Amino acid sequence: MRKQFIKNIKGLVQAGEELPTVRRGKQMQTLPVLENAYLALEDNEVIAYGPMSEFPAIIDWREVEVIDASNCYVLPAFIDSHTHTVFATSREEEFVDRINGLSYEEIASRGGGILNSAAKLQNMSEDELYTAAIARIEKMIAAGTGAIEIKSGYGLSAEGEIKMLRVIKKLKETLPIAIKGTFLGAHALPLEYKNNPEGYLHMLIEDVLPQISKENLAQYIDVFCERGYFSVEQMNMMLEAGAKHGLKGKVHVNQFSVLGGVPAAISKGAISVDHLEEIDAIDIDTLAKSTCIATLLPGCSHFLSIPYGAANELMDADAIVALASDFNPGSAPSYDLMHILSLACIKMKMTPQAAINALTINAAAAMELQDTHGKIALGRKSPILLTKEIPSLAYLAYAYTENHIQRVFI
Repeated sequence: MRKQFIKNIKGLVQAGEELPTVRRGKQMQTLPVLENAYLALEDNEVIAYGPMSEFPAIIDWREVEVIDASNCYVLPAFIDSHTHTVFATSREEEFVDRINGLSYEEIASRGGGILNSAAKLQNMSEDELYTAAIARIEKMIAAGTGAIEIKSGYGLSAEGEIKMLRVIKKLKETLPIAIKGTFLGAHALPLEYKNNPEGYLHMLIEDVLPQISKENLAQYIDVFCERGYFSVEQMNMMLEAGAKHGLKGKVHVNQFSVLGGVPAAISKGAISVDHLEEIDAIDIDTLAKSTCIATLLPGCSHFLSIPYGAANELMDADAIVALASDFNPGSAPSYDLMHILSLACIKMKMTPQAAINALTINAAAAMELQDTHGKIALGRKSPILLTKEIPSLAYLAYAYTENHIQRVFI
């Protein structure tokens, strides 16, 4: 049995036995921090915590690793509820194209973007994709990530999508981090279906979804509902088809335009609606009256120079807001959630407290991990991160180029 005792913690964050499942609206400004605290773990399970003044005498000190966390904080590890971690290679040539004036949509119309990633993925085996993804996930964990959602969507064929989802399932079964898989076959139209979107979607529904169900390859279904990609009606069709196979919705909406996808996705029972760089009053009101989680992706906004999500407007209306990396090779090539924390504070004017809630308790709910992740409580094995010595929690977002992570317990 592995025993660890972390003492003299400057601040033990998000710890408690009666913390809510999510924090919404103005509640997101509330972040419990227990000062001068201790935390005791056995095989990563929390067995005791509290103020150092109430140091427990019941701890068996034999073979215990004692960690002095003076001037350091302990937090639940961050949850990344929207990623595209399984991909073939990077796309830095498109990065240069954008520097030279082309937009993301213009690059896509020339066969770049998602189609570029799909073409590169066709030539890679499951083993090659698996090995490449492991290297990325190890870096994600080291940067403080404690759970990951991973989408398909670069296969764009029955064979390619199933290949990706099998890789995601293997990662889930072999790595110590919690992973959930999302079927994103409706990510873009492959060239052979360029003028036949309905035919492509019917292929996904008739050929791919039954195989996903048979092999238990995914927990969620996603659709890129956007101009030039898939309509609200087509999104609804895919969400309904996915529901018949037990897949819940986590959808891309409002990245470049408002099409009515947010209310439609909520009406279909979506767990989260993600991106929301563009949003209107109807979307905000609908989210505020629902339990659907608004997942904002400031790394994508930063990299593509598009608007940032309206975090404060959503919180002011009483919506539930989460943050995620959108880690992918084309529009958000960074997995570092500490950087996402900084962007949320600097560019979206979220307070550090709200942003930490969005990356822990709310992000866990966006992956339906609220019973195991995102908070520190007795009996939990939620991944935990220990910071280096820092003057305050706000410093995590303030010093945005520093590596703040000393250790991750997972």
